[in-house]
Amino acid sequence: IAKEVAKLLEMKAQLGGDEGKHKFVLKTPKGTRDYSPKQMAIRERVFNAIVACFKRHGAEVIDTPVFELKETLTGKYGEDSKLIYDLKDQGGELLSLRYDLTVPFARYLAMNKITNIKRYHIAKVYRRDNPAMTRGRYREFYQCDFDIAGQFDPMIPDAECLKIVHEILSDLQLGDFLVKVNDRRVLDGMFAVCGVPDSKFRTICSSVDKLDKMPWEEVRSEMVGEKGLSPEAADRIGEYVRLHGGLDLIERLLQDPKLSQNQLAKEGLGDMKLLFEYLTLFGITGKISFDLSLARGLDYYTGVIFEAVLLQQENDHVEEPASVGSVAGGGRYDGLVGMFDPKGRKVPCVGVSIGIERIFSILEQRVEASEEKIRTTETQVLVASAQKKLLEERLKLISELWDAGIKAEVLYKKNPKLLNQLQYCEDTGIPLVAIVGEQELKDGVVKLRVVATREEVNVRRESLVEEIRMRTSQP
Repeated sequence: IAKEVAKLLEMKAQLGGDEGKHKFVLKTPKGTRDYSPKQMAIRERVFNAIVACFKRHGAEVIDTPVFELKETLTGKYGEDSKLIYDLKDQGGELLSLRYDLTVPFARYLAMNKITNIKRYHIAKVYRRDNPAMTRGRYREFYQCDFDIAGQFDPMIPDAECLKIVHEILSDLQLGDFLVKVNDRRVLDGMFAVCGVPDSKFRTICSSVDKLDKMPWEEVRSEMVGEKGLSPEAADRIGEYVRLHGGLDLIERLLQDPKLSQNQLAKEGLGDMKLLFEYLTLFGITGKISFDLSLARGLDYYTGVIFEAVLLQQENDHVEEPASVGSVAGGGRYDGLVGMFDPKGRKVPCVGVSIGIERIFSILEQRVEASEEKIRTTETQVLVASAQKKLLEERLKLISELWDAGIKAEVLYKKNPKLLNQLQYCEDTGIPLVAIVGEQELKDGVVKLRVVATREEVNVRRESLVEEIRMRTSQP
């Protein structure tokens, strides 16, 4: 043996030691994560609720490639364009990973000459952002989008998008929320009457967009110091962006001596008034606030914009509840499809995106805190046996159950102990055990055991499927 070992050591020395070997790092790339079965069970619950709502509103589903031609995405996102992931050229085309689902949707409409569709799309998007994983900000994440494309009477589809946000957030029981609504035309009109030059509209817009994260003083100094806006113009903007309310505020602004002189602002406020009338009919105005500080940084919005935030009640004597962050957003983008159409044909669109990652991190924390037991499988029954040499019978029975559409499992052992089989059900939350034994086989029955109560009944083999269905159907 010593001789052989010496020989092997000599060979190893010739092959070179471990020094040059690169140590393999096991981690997910920055800004991404894996999801365990438990986490996926929570995610599926959320996705199912969202899809059910989209379908309730009559939406079809589409899918598009995860990467697009780079030029498709360029110039659509304003200051956020630097966050687009470019891919190395792999075959003559310059490609980028999709940044959202809206631009691919617009490209799809223009390419297929579609002028009318109500669709949803749930898929992963990519942003070369600085991730803040704890707050649900990633470089790879899901978006759940619902959009209505087509020429319709004003504000009816827009109101439906807000109703959808209201339904989903109420359904998921995330706590108190508020949907802030504004209009790009009101913003642009406001900038004009405050003395912002046309060329600075978009960049000042992205400063205003930071008001939910920064105090007005900081935003003002960014506008004046970094973006070269006159202090007077900034102060005038300051007077408007602190306003929020409902129909009464819209009425007041329609009478505002400066704003009412601006055609754009007037149109926007007129549509806002109509929108709030429809939202009153839907009975949801209690959760909606017309907010002049809402800007949403994306370049392609042309009309109504909105954002839903969750409110945190820390204690009862706080005047204004603090916002936890945005969980849904969207708006009207009537010019985007025209950017792709060779003839510049416009397809008006309005849509909403549900921020699934942030919703998920809230629900995940809640499940952790409550120590609620979450089932990660949907198995209805375990096929078990109490005696040895019954593997064939177990396999025969489970095959019958599978063919009948019953979710069933069997332990992968020839002769498992009954106690281990029952313990497996306890651990995984399987509600029923179908036990085959020699006597049962003779009598043509199966012993069905309810794991929770330990009650056992003999069920005729031919009625077993029916019995399992009846006992596991959700009320």
